[in-house]
Amino acid sequence: MNVQKKNSRVSKALIYFLLTVWAFIVLFPFYWMVLTSLKSFGAYNSETVPRFFITDPTVQNYADAFTAVPLGRYFLNTVIFTVATTGLMMLVIVPAAFAFARLEFKGRNAVFALFLSLMMIPTELVIITNYVTIVNWHMRNTYLGLILPSVTSVFYIYLLKENFESIPDELYKAAKVDGTSDLKYLLKVMIPIAQPTIVTIVILKVIECWNSYVWPRLITYDKNYFLVSNGIQEIRQNGFGRENTPAMMAAVVVISVPLIVLFLIFRKKIMAGVSRGGTKG
Repeated sequence: MNVQKKNSRVSKALIYFLLTVWAFIVLFPFYWMVLTSLKSFGAYNSETVPRFFITDPTVQNYADAFTAVPLGRYFLNTVIFTVATTGLMMLVIVPAAFAFARLEFKGRNAVFALFLSLMMIPTELVIITNYVTIVNWHMRNTYLGLILPSVTSVFYIYLLKENFESIPDELYKAAKVDGTSDLKYLLKVMIPIAQPTIVTIVILKVIECWNSYVWPRLITYDKNYFLVSNGIQEIRQNGFGRENTPAMMAAVVVISVPLIVLFLIFRKKIMAGVSRGGTKG
């Protein structure tokens, strides 16, 4: 017994050590980003050996980041794009997942298989098709042009469908006996039960929209519709970011903080949603 306890303690100590090393590797870039953003321009350029601690932090870099480019405008554009895209996507995928999981109609399995086959199409081809469509509809440099190609997701429909199917059929049959409509059953029963998965999908979509770069860069050339990803690229390209690295890091911190806060608030629901989405029954 003593040998087993000793081996167990050694194993736990090794696991905690490896987790600590991994956490340091993962978190150090974030620490360095924040640290650099708090260094003055002169102090940063005068360093011959990188300093891992500072005694005289400054927030001037954050002011410089917002004055170098209209970062506030880009931030607002990103919020509008993220909220509208995520909201519209949920209005599309939730009824679609419910239909594939609970409603009986001819050709349901064939249609769903066709949906899944769309995941095999390379992203580049989808972007080209969407670009041609948006240009033909004269939607470049518009919020609709940014939002419409992202209002659905086959993968999220599949994930939510699998979660809906894990809900016992007896609940649906009992609800139908009581005269409950499909819409009311979806809103009152299925969505509350599948809340962890839905929250996970929402957060993943928010992160996807917030970090979106290729499509906004392709479809917008008017700075009034730039997102934060375009703003960071503009700071880097206009020379300001190359000369003033601390201000560049300050802009990155401002953009990263909302996602970090979002994850910290909903981390438990994310873990629960991922585990529920990966199992049935």
